[in-house]
Amino acid sequence: MAGALAMRPSTSSPYPLLAQPTCSSRLPPLRCFVGLRWSAPRFQARQGEALCSCRDCQRKPASSISQPCHQTIVITNEHVQNADFPPNYSKREKKPFPIPVLELRRRAKERAKKAEGKPKRPLPPPKNGMLVKRLIPVAYKVYNARILLINNLKRLMKVIPVRGCKYCNEIHVGSVGHPFRTCKGMSSDKRRGEHDWGSTLVEAIFLPVEAYHLEDRLGKRIPHDQRFNVPRIPALVELCIQAGVNLPEYPTKLRRKPIIKIGRNEFVDANEDDLPDPEPDKVERPILEELYDNEIITPSSPDEIVALAEETLEAWEMVRDGALRLMKSYAVRVCGYCPEVHIGANGHKARNCGAFKHQQRNGQHGWQAAVLDDLIPPRYVWHMPESGEELQRDLKSFYGQAPAVVEICVQAGAEVPEKYKATMRLDIGIPSSLREAEMVV
Repeated sequence: MAGALAMRPSTSSPYPLLAQPTCSSRLPPLRCFVGLRWSAPRFQARQGEALCSCRDCQRKPASSISQPCHQTIVITNEHVQNADFPPNYSKREKKPFPIPVLELRRRAKERAKKAEGKPKRPLPPPKNGMLVKRLIPVAYKVYNARILLINNLKRLMKVIPVRGCKYCNEIHVGSVGHPFRTCKGMSSDKRRGEHDWGSTLVEAIFLPVEAYHLEDRLGKRIPHDQRFNVPRIPALVELCIQAGVNLPEYPTKLRRKPIIKIGRNEFVDANEDDLPDPEPDKVERPILEELYDNEIITPSSPDEIVALAEETLEAWEMVRDGALRLMKSYAVRVCGYCPEVHIGANGHKARNCGAFKHQQRNGQHGWQAAVLDDLIPPRYVWHMPESGEELQRDLKSFYGQAPAVVEICVQAGAEVPEKYKATMRLDIGIPSSLREAEMVV
C-alpha cells in the first residue's frame, strides 16, 4: 500500500476493509479507478464515500455503481488513526489565547445587549466568595488522585526504567535512551545533539507546577515587594484548596454569605454574626499522604505490576478530568510568555517573568486564561514498539509519542486508552530497514 505511512494489516484493527466498489463503465480497467476523498485530520476518509474518474461514473452517485472496474481498497475510518503531536511554541512568541480576543469582545457585547434594561443578577459562586458545593467532592478526588499518582509512579519506576538526559529536560521510558539527536543543552554542539542518559526522578514525569497560595482568593493582588512572604505550593493543590479541600497547614478564608459589591473592584464581607456556629463539614474526605522514597515498596509479581499500572492510569485520567471540571468554575491564569501559573481571577503583580523581551514589560507577566496543559503539562516521550526493538534514528518519522505517565503504564501491562492511540501510531507498520522505509511513497 502506497502512502505517507504504511499501515499494519491486522485483524484487530478498527479500520476494516469494505467490499470492492463497482462501476458500470465500458472503458478499460486502467482508465477507471476509485479514489478516496481525504479530509482533515490526516489519513481520515469519509466512511463509504468513493469517487470514480470515468465519465459514466461521474454522472452517477457513488451508491449506484453496480459492476467492479478496478481492484482498489476503500478504508473506513471511524476513529482518528494518526494525529500530529502537540505543537511546541517558540519562546520568542506569545502563547495563543484559548479564545480569540475578537470572540471575547463579541460575547461581551452580546451579554451587555441582553442585560440592557434588566436588573442586575447577583454574582454566582465562586465569584461571590462562596464555594461551589457540587465541586467540593471533585476537589477531594483530584487531590487524592494526585497523591496516589505520585506514589504509584515511584513504585512503577522501580520496575520500569526511565532515563533522563543530564543536559536537557528530555526523558525516555526504557532501559536505553533513544538515539535521536535532539539535545539542546550545554555543550550539545560538541556532542552533535546526542543525549547523555542517566537516572531521573518522578518530578521529571509528573511536572511540578507551583503557584502562590492565597489566604483570600478575592483579596488584593500580591504586590512585587511581598512575593517572598507568600508561600508557593503546587498549583493543582492550590486549585483544590480554593475549591473546598481543607488543609490545616494552608488555611484559606471561607465565607458563609455572599460578598456585597460597593464598586467595580471593591466589596465588603457580609455580616455573619447572626449565623449559628458552623457545623463540621460532612463533605470532607480522608486525605492521602505522599510517601517518602525510603517507604516505597517494589511490586513483586507480574499481576501486581499490571494492577498497579491500571490504577496509575486511572488516577492520571481522574486528575486531568477533575482538574478540567474545576477550571470551568474557578479561574486559572497563565503567563503568555513563561510557564508561571496563578490560581485566581487576577494574576499577581510579582515582576519575575524572565521570558523573551521581559525588559520591555519590566518583568511583568502577560496573564491570560490557562488551558489544562498549562496546569498539568504532559511530558511526551517516544512510544516503544510492541516488539521491544530499540528505536532507530533513520525511522524517526514512523514512531509515535505518548505522555510519559501513559507510556510507563502501557509498558507495565495496562491497556492503551483510546484517546492516546492517535499520537502513539499503533496502526503504523514500522519498516525493518532504511531501504524498506525509502520504498514508502
